[in-house]
Amino acid sequence: MAYIAPIHRPSSIRHALKLSFLAPEEDCLVVAKANRLEFYTQNADGLSLQHSKAIYGKVTMLQKLRPALSPTDHLFVGTDRFTYFTLSWNPDKKQAQTEKTFESVADNAAREAQTGERCHVDPTGRFMTVEVYEGIVTVIPLVQRGKKRKQETDIAHLGDPQPCRLSEIFVRSSAFLRPRKPTDDKPKLALLYENTNSQVQLRIRELASAGDSIELEDGVRCKEDLELGASHVIPIEQPTFGLVVIGETSIGYYNDASGKLTTEPLDEATIFVAWAQVDAQRFVLADDYGRLYLFMLEVDDQKQYQSWKLDVIGQTSRASVLVYLDAGHVFIGSHQGDSQVVRISAGSIDIVQTFSNIAPILDFTIMDMGNRSGEGQTNEYSSGQARIVTGSGAYQDGSLRSVRSGVGLEDLGVLGEMDLISNLFSLASNPSSQHVDTLLVTFVNESRVFRFDPQGEVEEVDEFAGLNLTETTLAAANVSHGRLVQITNKRVRITDLDGGMTVSEWVPSGGQSITAASTNSSDVLVSLGGLTVVALDIDNGLSVVREKMFGIDSQVACVALSADFASTCFLGFWNSSRLSVCSTATLEPTCTVQISEDSVPRSLLLTQIFPNQHPTLFAAMADGNVVTYSFDVANNNLSGRKSIVLGTREATFRPLSCGNGLYNVFAICEHPSLIHGSKGRLVCSAVTAEKATAVCPFNSEAYPGAVAIATSEDLRIALVDTERTTHVQTLKVDETVRRIAYSPSLKAFGLGTIKRILKGGEETLLSHFKLVDEIQFKELDTWPLKEEELVECVMRCELPDGSGDVAERFVLGTAYLDDQNATAERGRILILEVTHDRQLKLVTELAVKGGCRCLAFCEGRIVAALIKTIVVYDVEYRSESKPTLVKGASFRCSTAPVDITVNGPYIAIADLMKSVAVLQYQRGDTGLPDKLNEVARHYQTAWATAVAEVAEDTYLESDAEGNLMLLYREPNGVTDDDKRRLNVSGEMLLGEMVNRIRRIDVATTPDAVVVPRAFIATVEGSIYLFALIAPSHQNLLMTLQSNLAELVHAPGDIPFAKYRAFKNQVREAEEPFRFVDGELVERFLDVDESVQGRAVEGLGVDVESVKELVEELRRLH
Repeated sequence: MAYIAPIHRPSSIRHALKLSFLAPEEDCLVVAKANRLEFYTQNADGLSLQHSKAIYGKVTMLQKLRPALSPTDHLFVGTDRFTYFTLSWNPDKKQAQTEKTFESVADNAAREAQTGERCHVDPTGRFMTVEVYEGIVTVIPLVQRGKKRKQETDIAHLGDPQPCRLSEIFVRSSAFLRPRKPTDDKPKLALLYENTNSQVQLRIRELASAGDSIELEDGVRCKEDLELGASHVIPIEQPTFGLVVIGETSIGYYNDASGKLTTEPLDEATIFVAWAQVDAQRFVLADDYGRLYLFMLEVDDQKQYQSWKLDVIGQTSRASVLVYLDAGHVFIGSHQGDSQVVRISAGSIDIVQTFSNIAPILDFTIMDMGNRSGEGQTNEYSSGQARIVTGSGAYQDGSLRSVRSGVGLEDLGVLGEMDLISNLFSLASNPSSQHVDTLLVTFVNESRVFRFDPQGEVEEVDEFAGLNLTETTLAAANVSHGRLVQITNKRVRITDLDGGMTVSEWVPSGGQSITAASTNSSDVLVSLGGLTVVALDIDNGLSVVREKMFGIDSQVACVALSADFASTCFLGFWNSSRLSVCSTATLEPTCTVQISEDSVPRSLLLTQIFPNQHPTLFAAMADGNVVTYSFDVANNNLSGRKSIVLGTREATFRPLSCGNGLYNVFAICEHPSLIHGSKGRLVCSAVTAEKATAVCPFNSEAYPGAVAIATSEDLRIALVDTERTTHVQTLKVDETVRRIAYSPSLKAFGLGTIKRILKGGEETLLSHFKLVDEIQFKELDTWPLKEEELVECVMRCELPDGSGDVAERFVLGTAYLDDQNATAERGRILILEVTHDRQLKLVTELAVKGGCRCLAFCEGRIVAALIKTIVVYDVEYRSESKPTLVKGASFRCSTAPVDITVNGPYIAIADLMKSVAVLQYQRGDTGLPDKLNEVARHYQTAWATAVAEVAEDTYLESDAEGNLMLLYREPNGVTDDDKRRLNVSGEMLLGEMVNRIRRIDVATTPDAVVVPRAFIATVEGSIYLFALIAPSHQNLLMTLQSNLAELVHAPGDIPFAKYRAFKNQVREAEEPFRFVDGELVERFLDVDESVQGRAVEGLGVDVESVKELVEELRRLH
């Protein structure tokens, strides 16, 4: 049983459209990211997301329709499962609703269009054409319902689709011509196609309808020859009308009235990939190299076409789609780079907004995947400490992306390099001000003060309001009447802000040291060596309210006062891990609980997390656990104990105000976290504040809502995001990062890159291996490959160094572009070492007769997947200076290996056409050769793309059609056939092609619902967490998924079971098999209570239990 949930949703944009969808006469932009639709509106800063919706299918086309009486446009959506529907916006429900759904009636035996799916609406608004299959155009009549039928909502009614067969098979581009006269009642469809002789031609067909029958009449064919690189036809509006034909070396204008094509050559050949119309005569074009052009038609005095003009206006990401917004703003949707909004100015462009895109993910690796132990442990990725580093993009858009989970910090400024900071306190020098302006920084044996002016300028002052700066400060705060209270390890002092005079001071008797302290507006609570607790009254000159001895047997570990409940204090004890609620006046306990049997409390905080609920008490335990209680103020009772693991050592707490009397809690430990309330529950999110040692709120005039954060290296001011998200950091490489390997011992990445250079209209590819620092992502060294040689695979491993030890090495596999002419050498295997000065040095190389597609490491040997063969190589030192790669064993694959994974002596091969085979490597004894024997195989046909072993004898495979299959082997099967067969234990359609699967090993608790086993990266920029479901929860999650599939509907009314059902060219299933879609299951938390109640029917558990279970699943990522 398998579970899969998205860590990073798809970010590639292939389709986008501008329409008036959300409001009348107000344009919005809809973009499609795989199976998600996002709606944006434009403002002064760029685009703002207004609505997002997941649909059951990958979006392949978008088009807009305007019904006769509808105030807004309707959106036509087509999916990869040949399901089509229209959506409209319901302003009352603030939701997109389905108007019409239908499936294509074209012949399923027809071949899908190789040049992409297209959809057009004719200018008269009577017909829509859909091109999905080669040689077939499906025409959909757009029937407008008249005003006479007032009892029905007036919407656009889509008629029954009618397929029209064409002789034009390989259509590259199509468009409806703009009618020259209002009386032209036959829409004209232009088809740019390649005929059977590989010649590119242009034909204009007329769409004729008689009754219910629709035909595309032959029309006319352009007699002039078109260049072989012609790729797009652009319809032109009045006054010129006609078509523009875009090619690689020329651009032509076709006059549909005369049937004449006028062509002019380009100054420099290029490959155009997208266009958008600015006005009747100007267009924006984009090419394959990321250049943006302004194309303009020039007309004569009679408003007839005369010529055209093309100017390069800037460099952007490589566009997949262009949409002209308004006022010179253009949206550039990209599949292989960041999507952008640019502003066109005189001869140049300005980038207004950037949308991060990590697609396509060609390879990835995992950094710092550590394990933790303890009750309630969550997956390491959700801690934010594990980074997924991806090789993303292509060519000039190539980059390294660091993907991690957590609450982000936006740095506003760095005060300077400082270390050994133990605590921070924010103070206001003006008691009437709503903002703070002073930062008290505490060190081991001193304190320092920094003052900020309203513009944010900062200076350090030697004295401030009479504070003692020669001692370490335990607590400090503004109190009433313009005073400050400061508690150090030796004294408690109240000073006056105006003159800096000491108003009152209390010093422990007998030279006792203050070891713990807390303060609010009226009281101070201190612990003297853990043996005595003293309560002091601030308003009465620090007079002792109560002093109580606790003795050796019940030493106090921590103390806390509440800002809102002055009469109550909290004490944590070393002995028996007790926590007591006490009266501040008497220090007598009114309630005592035992927090833990294994650890002791070290820090306490009471604050209001949830509105209209009891405040929450936080207790940080010495072992890294954080225990929370709900505190009943009326009865002084603690209840509702919960526990979260943050790390391995105690945390310190700071409340951060989020308005309306509510707070988030910033917890500082080795994994800094932000604890906040979400839908009545506590959520713990990692914070991207590495090496943080102290934090405090710093709501100053220059930096409203900011925090001050001290790390082991510096002190900075930052803004904290409100909720946990996936954070992506980018390092531009400007080359395709095809392969990536990570060496923790070398603290470096090894990157296999491909660079594309365009000279004189000719492309040249150069490939390199780069060594990059893990922290700064700085390039340390580069190893160039030979001309026409491309890197295919990279791995790190420990190999013999010739002295009897092993050393870290990077191993590269390459292939030659022109491998047809190479007879003896079609690729190489290179072993590189990293020297002490972090430079690359060649250890040895081996020429191979086939390109080396994959590499792995098996029992001290290098496993190489060549074009058709798996070969095991041993590294032997026949001389002390240079090792040799010696062939030990080989195995011939069915077709070609595309991926391999190794566990122990077993090697799993993902075959190009023949799914997965498992080999066993056996070393030869006493002079006998090594052996590679096939021990199991999956006998179904599958075009595999990646494989990984996710458990013992269990393999996760992906194929080129977007399916996932979980295969298992029975080594103890009854018959030999049972032992040799890989059986399917689960399968589903992911809907995205997977490029890489990486196994992970994360320690989980015995009662964990699922066990994370792998990360999955796709072409569309998605990253998924794959997990195996514990047997005790399999039926529950499967039943919950089935119930939710019936209750939660997606736009288009497409059944969930059909959407996720396995589908390839050979067979199609009815529903996913033993696979749980985490995205659907987690929607349980978002639906209303009535739906939740129906969803848990038949599960044998209540809604609250399912909520907790689903929240645990959500916390995994």
